[in-house]
Amino acid sequence: MVVCGGVPAGEAIFWEKLLAGSLGDIAERVLDGERLTRDDGIRLADSTDLLALGFLADYARRRRVGDEVYFINNAHINHTNICKNLCLFCAFGREAEAPGAYSLTLEEIESKVEEFKTYQPAEVHIVGGLNPTLPFSYYEEMLQIVRQGLPDAHIQAFDAVEIDFLGEVSGLGVEGVLDRLREVGLGSLPGGGAEIFNPQLRTRICPQKISGECWLDVHRTAHQMGVRTNATMLYGHLESSADRVDHLIKLRDLQDETDGFLAFIPLPFHPENTSFSYLPRTSGFDDLKTVALARLMLDNFLYIKSFWIMLTPNLAQISLAFGANDLDGTVREERIAHDAGAATPQYQPSDKFLRMIQGAGRIPVERDTLYHVIRRYS
Repeated sequence: MVVCGGVPAGEAIFWEKLLAGSLGDIAERVLDGERLTRDDGIRLADSTDLLALGFLADYARRRRVGDEVYFINNAHINHTNICKNLCLFCAFGREAEAPGAYSLTLEEIESKVEEFKTYQPAEVHIVGGLNPTLPFSYYEEMLQIVRQGLPDAHIQAFDAVEIDFLGEVSGLGVEGVLDRLREVGLGSLPGGGAEIFNPQLRTRICPQKISGECWLDVHRTAHQMGVRTNATMLYGHLESSADRVDHLIKLRDLQDETDGFLAFIPLPFHPENTSFSYLPRTSGFDDLKTVALARLMLDNFLYIKSFWIMLTPNLAQISLAFGANDLDGTVREERIAHDAGAATPQYQPSDKFLRMIQGAGRIPVERDTLYHVIRRYS
């Protein structure tokens, strides 16, 4: 194959070498803009040629979305860590009587919102445990407090597992819950709870959690109702390369069907304080390879996000050369990853995002949750 149109002259020699190598057939499909197959994905996931994967993913990113990299001024609320599921991989969830268990009162949430007014976040991100003692009215009132205190902020709240749980608690079902929550301010759903879709593996790491198919159904319902959502994958625990690729393909298939996903966020497993504390953390090599794999397999997702809280800011910056084009946001408080041993700060100011993005040779764009541009920097 002759490398020509669409490839900068300085890259031609790299393409020629790549096309002649062991991943040459996959590289040719990437260059031609063809969709990769499951077998392609597994070969990429098993490859140790990190630079080749990065080169391909960076090309796919540039062709799909250009050189803009996004971040958001946001704030998090983790309203309760009491959870009936107690997933084996989770260091956040607690039984109600366990040390450190908490549920924020509505007054405490109102106090947080008052504090957030100083920052005027574009987004308030809310996720927590499945606390059977909290009535559905608590969730409605919580969103009302946020909307009244920060009327211009987008509320991204409650992952698919929480929505399914609230459907049971309220008796309204998933669609009824989404209707009611939208009335009081819900704007979109985060992508948590996906973990890994393989059902056998799911019984080993989160046996009480909804199935992967149920997770997909909640997002399908949200999309059909006009509610946009994110998607995630938890990797670096007991899963295989095939499990990762199958997970990505299921997300790709649903995006083909609904076009309702905003961003995909690969989440490295943090084993500290979990039942899998004997496992090592993911390596930087694996983290970058997973970002690249996501960009290459998820050809119908515009935004691949590197969550700096879990990757570290330095690795998140490097991931911009491996297919990522979003660094999430300022956060300000986050408990779930930090309970599992994340040593990153709780907050990162906007000017640090500018330095990270410009230092990688990209164009910083401050966005809102739905990727409307707030400010584009030169």
